[in-house]
Amino acid sequence: METITARLLNWASILEDSTREQALRTAAMPFVYPHLALMPDAHLGKGATVGSVIPTEGAIIPAAVGVDIGCGMMAVRTQFGADDLAGRDLSVLHGKISRAIPLSAGRYNGKLSESAEPRVEELRALPGAAQADSVAGRWPLQLGSLGSGNHFIEVSLDEAGRVWLFLHSGSRGVGNKLASRHIRAAQEQCRQRGIALADRDLAYLVEGTPEFDAYLEALRWAQRFAFLNREEMMDRVTEETGQFVSGPGRGPGVDRRHVVNCHHNYTEREEHYGREVWLSRKGAIAAYAGQWGLIPGSMGTASYVVVGRGNAAALMSSPHGAGRNYSRTAARKRFTRADLEQRMTGIAWGHSNAFLDEHPDAYKPVDVVMKDAEDLVEIRYTLRQVVNVKGD
Repeated sequence: METITARLLNWASILEDSTREQALRTAAMPFVYPHLALMPDAHLGKGATVGSVIPTEGAIIPAAVGVDIGCGMMAVRTQFGADDLAGRDLSVLHGKISRAIPLSAGRYNGKLSESAEPRVEELRALPGAAQADSVAGRWPLQLGSLGSGNHFIEVSLDEAGRVWLFLHSGSRGVGNKLASRHIRAAQEQCRQRGIALADRDLAYLVEGTPEFDAYLEALRWAQRFAFLNREEMMDRVTEETGQFVSGPGRGPGVDRRHVVNCHHNYTEREEHYGREVWLSRKGAIAAYAGQWGLIPGSMGTASYVVVGRGNAAALMSSPHGAGRNYSRTAARKRFTRADLEQRMTGIAWGHSNAFLDEHPDAYKPVDVVMKDAEDLVEIRYTLRQVVNVKGD
């Protein structure tokens, strides 16, 4: 761990100057307490650094949570093993999952599934539902959809050859619109108060104001939506995987031997260094002692099921992934389809130029990230993907 300043601690051995400068600007905000923690996967973000943990008193920076509120991971260890997949055409399973779940930005379900109905009813009953209705009236059809970018669904094997189902997604379009509305509200509130900001995306909402209360309501609603969205997708992935292995109507479905579902873009009320704070993890997972978490690598590399070590200086947090090394534009210019095909050998995937910006080398080496995180988490399982499903 590197102490950059008393208000900024860093766990990243790979840290660009621009990322360091951005984190210093955020750490200088007067309501940050006790310090900002940079995770091993830290990289430049909008407003606040991706891979940062930001504790605040009396205020929240909406852009420090980001526009994909509640984005996170879910994993299920099944009863199946590598032998159950041996000799099978895994591109068939790739296709079945791709058809069961809407992929890509702006693509949602055509109708509400039976499994989604109780989840939608739960969301309708929560504070914040009216805000969701006002920005995205058809949000129920978004429940159980993946999105694009670095969101994915994978079938993986651990070191013992056990089959895991693994996915990454958040609060979809409705969460994006809610976040964008409240980021604008924070910018307007700071403008009206005459507050000078080093970056307009550091605009914040002051606790005790109607704007703060409205954001907190929307935030909590979107975080729950994201959690249930992952559950809904996992229901479909388990169904398709069970049928692929056993055949439709024959044999057992998926027995969920171990389940983990965790956010990595979110805010919670937590106690750190003896005081209650609003803790915003922007690209970081909670890693209290004994707490299970998920850290995915990039496509074509390893992912990890971990347990937190409870590092107080890191604000009980750990990295959420590999962290980008190149922007999406730079990655598209730098990497070729032929190289990506070679790197994905042995994996059933989408075979498209649309995924060039997700090339493994567009991200930091995940083994370096995990080495940096040794005092934050303990690795329990290392997963290697055999199926990778993404939206373009």
